Amino acid sequence: MVNLSGLDIGIIIAFFIVTLCIGIWVSKQAGKNSAEFFLSGRNMPWWLLGVSMVATTFAADTPGLVTELVRKDGVSGNWVWWAFLLTGMLTVFFYAKLWRKSGISTDLEFYELRYSGKPASFLRGFRAIYLGVVFNIITMAGVCLAGAKIANILLGLSQSDALLYSSIIVVIYSSLGGLKGVLITDFIQFIIAMVGSIWATIYIVNLPEIGGMQNLLAHENVVDRLDILPDFSNSEVLITLFIIPFAVQWWSTWYPGAEPGGGGYIAQRMLAAKDEKHATWATLFFNFAHYALRPWPWIVVGLASLVVFPSLESINTAFPNLNADMQGHDVAYAAMMTYLPAGLIGIVLTSLIAAFMSTISTQLNWGSSYVVNDFYARFVNKEASEKQKVFIGRISTVVLMVCAALFSFYIKSAKDVFDLLLQIGAGTGLLFIMRWFWNRINPYSEIAAMVISFIIAVIFFINGKLDTPWLEIKSYWQLILGVLITTIGWVIVTLLTTKTDVETIHEFEDLVFGEEDKFKNFKFKILGFLLGIIGTYSFLFATGYFIYGDINRGIALSAASITCVSILVRNWKKIA
Repeated sequence: MVNLSGLDIGIIIAFFIVTLCIGIWVSKQAGKNSAEFFLSGRNMPWWLLGVSMVATTFAADTPGLVTELVRKDGVSGNWVWWAFLLTGMLTVFFYAKLWRKSGISTDLEFYELRYSGKPASFLRGFRAIYLGVVFNIITMAGVCLAGAKIANILLGLSQSDALLYSSIIVVIYSSLGGLKGVLITDFIQFIIAMVGSIWATIYIVNLPEIGGMQNLLAHENVVDRLDILPDFSNSEVLITLFIIPFAVQWWSTWYPGAEPGGGGYIAQRMLAAKDEKHATWATLFFNFAHYALRPWPWIVVGLASLVVFPSLESINTAFPNLNADMQGHDVAYAAMMTYLPAGLIGIVLTSLIAAFMSTISTQLNWGSSYVVNDFYARFVNKEASEKQKVFIGRISTVVLMVCAALFSFYIKSAKDVFDLLLQIGAGTGLLFIMRWFWNRINPYSEIAAMVISFIIAVIFFINGKLDTPWLEIKSYWQLILGVLITTIGWVIVTLLTTKTDVETIHEFEDLVFGEEDKFKNFKFKILGFLLGIIGTYSFLFATGYFIYGDINRGIALSAASITCVSILVRNWKKIA
């Protein structure tokens, strides 16, 4: 536990006051109708939406997840999520424009545009509960657990106390300000979070225990963990960290913030954009910032933690009051923050609180939008007034927060949540990519994909919790089996069930594609997709090599990134 100075406490209190004031300030406009509450009147600029996407994915569990990956598998361990850049760029160049042109309020309204009849209605309602409640609670529970671990180490708070205090504040401003309040606070929170993480990293690297970047990189606990690419001679590592993410994971799995074809809170922000251009630019900025701009401060702190806390036992020894259920490599990030001085610890703690609140507030607003628009107003009370919708949205915000906080007591680490969410979404990704272009896909395809993948995930999850598992199977084989069985299952169901009627398909395509051929400029879109991937990875690697002191590689990769941007800008009209 750190001793907070008056300055630290003042910084934290000031942040809370500003956050609550924003919620109160926009509450009147947000309460006018559900479109204002959930989509901010569809008039948001790309930069605000893009920053909000980045802030939302900068969750309290993200630094802990990256630290855990670095401690276990080195820097290359991050490929398990870096590979999702391909998913993000697919959304940018193929789907962002289509989402905004659809004019819907939530991405679940898509189902009654694309499909027809009672199966489409059932799918919309079922997925509203499946994603907005069940999936959303699991996601938020992981963030709640990470926030509780940080609070336990830095403030000495128990998990129940930490979640009680933070939940009250998040629920108040989320339920007051709607999406606009979330977007504005996201912008402030992202700035605080980035300043805090970078400043803290610089201070930690220069601790006497570390002795500067050069000593850190040469330390015996760190030197064999610096490779950005996995060790290709180690088949186990190569399969787990590189082949599976690139050959299978990015296109086949549904994961929050990296949904194939777009979805969830990413789609919500695209739908809130001024127009298709702003939706596309917002998503492009998000993917660049998420994968290239943000990770290195967390990675460096993860490397530094190997010097100060070389093993899990050393962390547990240093923090004997840490609850046994909360122990793990993901707490090393918070453990390193205890070395920060007065003032800086206040900023960093505020940044971690901001990261927690940003993600939770977005998940709450997004989840409640499903509950209100796609379940309550669609099936329970079709004549609901706008005030009733906003009221139900605020009530569902409270209920979702309580459920997420309670479920957080049943999970162990950020990596556990990451693996569970990947497994639940395994095999559904290809369907979400193809449903815009393959007219044969129908509601039964989507229902089959969800049910099959969920059952497989539950079986593997329960098996992993048993003292004596009855299935001895590695995690990457679990993912491959999930993808294979689910994909085969929904394709068979697609071919055996009734097609969506032609009239519905034509109306849908007229809405999102207009008079254009839906495959128009595909070669330029593929070009943009590849340039976005190469340019972003080049910037990510260039930053890493500059940190490592490898200036020549850094310059070469920077040049590659700039070249990709130049070609992208020159061909933008044809691409986008």
